[in-house]
Amino acid sequence: MWTARQTAQFLDSIRRHRLYAAYHLIALRGLRRGEAAGLRWCDVDLDGKSAVISQQLQQYDGRLAVCPPKTPHSVRVIALDRTTVAALAGHRDRQRAEAAAYGPGYRDSGYVFTCLNGDPMAPDRLTRTFKKLTALARLPPIRLHDLRHGAASLALSAGVELKVVQEMPGHSSIVLTADTYTSVLPDAAHAAAEKVAALIIKAGCLVPGTRPRGHARRTRPARAREAVPGASGPADQPPAPPAPHPPAMTSPRW
Repeated sequence: MWTARQTAQFLDSIRRHRLYAAYHLIALRGLRRGEAAGLRWCDVDLDGKSAVISQQLQQYDGRLAVCPPKTPHSVRVIALDRTTVAALAGHRDRQRAEAAAYGPGYRDSGYVFTCLNGDPMAPDRLTRTFKKLTALARLPPIRLHDLRHGAASLALSAGVELKVVQEMPGHSSIVLTADTYTSVLPDAAHAAAEKVAALIIKAGCLVPGTRPRGHARRTRPARAREAVPGASGPADQPPAPPAPHPPAMTSPRW
């Protein structure tokens, strides 16, 4: 999988491509390629910042077929962040311009990601185009499916709760999510733990053995020892213990 910097580099390099929104959606929201290909405009609510994943497109014997998502749990509603909403809105404007330029032969299929004539786009084409764009961006080659996995990894690294991450890619079990992203969980868990500790410290409870961040440890200057009058040792040696007092004299009894 790519790092956050590599993902950003890829998206920036393809920002003018007609399928930018498709890869943006997969990279940030974790859609499968068949789910992205099967997304329709009637499934997308840009004002409500959400999209319903209710079907996918698959290719059999060279023909596209509408299929249910991979598992029952894959039927889901995903939240859209403001950048994804902007990407989809810009894609919709581009699609309308393409339809006008194509002319009367344009077929309005209702799908979000289409060919230039308006027909739905095959998932394989999304994969082939992704490989070409990755090479042009001079990034390490990964599968399009890895871009989907990267979305969940980025969410975990950002501190998103594991249960929320499970819902995003449509995993059937939280155990599956944990097993898939084990390498990301320790960093995310430690980051969450530090946030909780910072909250307690900010509230005024400094745990023994710690100190507020940004505060350098203060060292107390050593106090010079005073010389003991009559002592033969140096001034930094401990003073000799005092001599015992002689026993008190008492008058003899006659």
